[in-house]
Amino acid sequence: MKEYRGIDISKHNKVTSFESVARQTDFIIMRAGGNFGGYYKDSKFERNYDACKMYDIPCGCYYDAGKEFIGSEKGYEYAQHFLQLMSGKVFEYPVFLDIEVTPRQYKKFITDAAVVFCRELENKGYYAGIYASDISGFKDLLSIERVAPFCKWVARYGNKPAYVRKYDLWQYTSKGSIAGITGPVDMDICYRNFPKIIKGGHFNGY
Repeated sequence: MKEYRGIDISKHNKVTSFESVARQTDFIIMRAGGNFGGYYKDSKFERNYDACKMYDIPCGCYYDAGKEFIGSEKGYEYAQHFLQLMSGKVFEYPVFLDIEVTPRQYKKFITDAAVVFCRELENKGYYAGIYASDISGFKDLLSIERVAPFCKWVARYGNKPAYVRKYDLWQYTSKGSIAGITGPVDMDICYRNFPKIIKGGHFNGY
C-alpha cells in the first residue's frame, strides 16, 4: 500500500519557506477556523491556502469544533460556517471536522452533531471526514458505528490506532521537524490517493 506523507498546520505554526516544505511533503491539511467561544477564521488560512496553490501542494482543511459542539443544531450551524470559510476554494484532500474537547458525557449528542455536520458538507459536494484521537476522541466522544460512513483521520502517537480499525490518515506525532517550519509540527501518513479520488469524483470544488 502506497503511503503519502504530510503535515497539518494552523496559525500556531511558523512556516518560513513553503518552497522547502513542498519538496518534503505530499500534502498539507490546514485549519480553516472553528468555534471556540465564538466563530473564528484561522488568521493564516488564506496565506496557507494560497501558498499550497502556488507551490502545487495538495491540501485539505479542518474545522475546530470546540467545546459546545453538542446536538444536531450545532452540527448544522457549524457546517454552514465551515462552508462559508471554504467558499471559492478547491481542496485535493478531504475537509475534516476536528473533535477534541467536547465533554464526554454528551457522546450521543456529539455524534448527532458530527453526523449532521458531515452530511451537510456531503450535500454541498465535499468529501467529508472526522479528525479525533483514537481513544479520547473516537472511542470516548463518538459512536464509531454511526460515523463509519465518513473518512477518518486518527491521532495516536507512538503506535498505530488500535480502537479505530478502518482509517485513511494517521497523525503519528505532534513533534515532527521539517525544513521550512520553525518548531515542532504534526506529521501524518495517508493511505489513499485522495487527489485522484476527489478530482475524479468532482468533490471539493472540482
